[in-house]
Amino acid sequence: MPFADLRPDQLDSFREEIPEPNDFDAFWDESLSLSRDAGGDPRLTPVLDTLMSTVDIHDLRFPGWRGQTVAAWFITPAGARGPLPTVITYIGYSGGRGLPTDHLGYASAGYAHLVVDSRGQGHDTPDRDESGGPQWVQGFMTRGIQDPREHYYRRLITDCVRAVDAARCLPRVDPDRIIVQGASQGGGLTLAVAGLAGGDIAAALPDVPFLCHFRRGAETATEGPYTEVVDYLRHHTRDAPDRAFATLGYFDGVHFARRAQAPALFSAGLMDPVCPPSTVYAAYHRYAAPKAIKVWPFADHAGGQGATLPAHLRWLQGQGLAPTGRD
Repeated sequence: MPFADLRPDQLDSFREEIPEPNDFDAFWDESLSLSRDAGGDPRLTPVLDTLMSTVDIHDLRFPGWRGQTVAAWFITPAGARGPLPTVITYIGYSGGRGLPTDHLGYASAGYAHLVVDSRGQGHDTPDRDESGGPQWVQGFMTRGIQDPREHYYRRLITDCVRAVDAARCLPRVDPDRIIVQGASQGGGLTLAVAGLAGGDIAAALPDVPFLCHFRRGAETATEGPYTEVVDYLRHHTRDAPDRAFATLGYFDGVHFARRAQAPALFSAGLMDPVCPPSTVYAAYHRYAAPKAIKVWPFADHAGGQGATLPAHLRWLQGQGLAPTGRD
């Protein structure tokens, strides 16, 4: 597979200016306030008969967008008392939390691990589409594309921030050592939370992040969700491109990156046709806190695959966020 995008030397200097909505901060302040004001508390239920002897597993339900219930798994090392450094994982496009046995890596390394279902994409968290209009293209990218207040990602990103709020209330969690993580869509959601949760998180791990520089993604991606925007614009001409990208600007990882306070380890695959590396670098170069990037030169959208978790663990150790003997 050839390079899907710019050469490595071009990526190092890729810094396109991307218009930011004038009311970006007010929009997100209102979105989070609407949901926090709805109230609700996280609820943990033990999952029994898992056949797992090294981890404890709980089903977690917490209030997300406007108090709507979001499902998650809460997985901890068996018998651990804490407080534990805690990883919150957000899931890639069209996926959900799956089975708890899909997510044993971080708990096996000594972390508490919260795995968040994606509304409407997973099987355990429905999405109430509030746009009241038609769904133009199959998928989630154009749900509410004509108005950011009705867009799907307003709801999902709010869920993800509220997951941090919920984690801070859970037993065994160290609220000063919360790490957010995800790949592809999960990476884009990680950047959103890094920009919105401020000092409530200690580190961010966005891998091959989606939801960054939407126009560039639509112009260069040959596979994956960015092509949904292309399909929409192909059939909706006139002022549709300006309006669509204006809406998507409220959910762009580049703008969230500018507001981040926690250190981050990014990753990019230089042969990625789904999230072209220039879109990743657009967010990386704007990331306001200390940062590093792990580049996989011959990787597609799978990134580092099995090498990703060890890279995360080593980096977290260097950040002073590894589990300690007191955990």
